[in-house]
Amino acid sequence: MKRNILLHPDPRLKKTAAPVDDLSDALRDLGDDMLETMYDAPGIGLAAPQIGLLQRVIVLDCNKEENQSPRPVVMYNPEVLASSEDLNTYEEGCLSIPEQFAEVTRPAEVEVRWMDRDGTEHQEGFDGLWATCVQHEIDHLDGKLFIDYLKPLKRQMITRKMVKLKRELARG
Repeated sequence: MKRNILLHPDPRLKKTAAPVDDLSDALRDLGDDMLETMYDAPGIGLAAPQIGLLQRVIVLDCNKEENQSPRPVVMYNPEVLASSEDLNTYEEGCLSIPEQFAEVTRPAEVEVRWMDRDGTEHQEGFDGLWATCVQHEIDHLDGKLFIDYLKPLKRQMITRKMVKLKRELARG
């Protein structure tokens, strides 16, 4: 089931999400709903706080080239275990901040541990776009948005644009 995505500024996007204790059918369904919502948006990642649920759940699929098969990943309680000293800069966007983009510098490689939908623990190294995306989504779980990495003036400008967009959407 497709879910509604919260738009910045929404106070729920700035809250820390709680760990998932045990994987119920409802949490598995949440992962499926989040993937459907992400693909429909369209996006390459989505965190539960973006749909108003303060749980540590993210989904991602950075295989976007025509010759690549989709690789949907659902992560419960993801955590970065290690980060490279090497950095990468990507132009990031966010489904909660539509049509706003900015360059963000993050570690080029990260080692991440998470639980899958069956409760199996995984640990994997990510680089390139996957590394950026997983860090961006984990930030959401900690109440941090990509614009928090920007200088105050740029962040305020984007926030003002989002307030205006939300007003326009509310008017219909």
